[in-house]
Amino acid sequence: MSEMTEQDHKKELAKLKRLAVEIASEIHDIVEDTVWTNHVKMPQLAEKLYNAVEKANRYKAEHSL
Repeated sequence: MSEMTEQDHKKELAKLKRLAVEIASEIHDIVEDTVWTNHVKMPQLAEKLYNAVEKANRYKAEHSL
C-alpha cells in the first residue's frame, strides 16, 4: 500500500470535518424545530460531535495540516 500524499490527507481531513458538521447540523435542526420533543437526543449527539471534532483536530495535528 502506498503512502498517502498531502492531498490525500487534506481530503481525509475534509471528510472528518464534514462528519462533524453533519452532527452539528442535526443538533441545529433539533434546536430549531423539535427541541421540546427531541431534547433527549442532545447528550448523545453532543458526545458524538465532541468526539468527531477531537478526531478531526487530532488528524490535523498528526499530519501538520
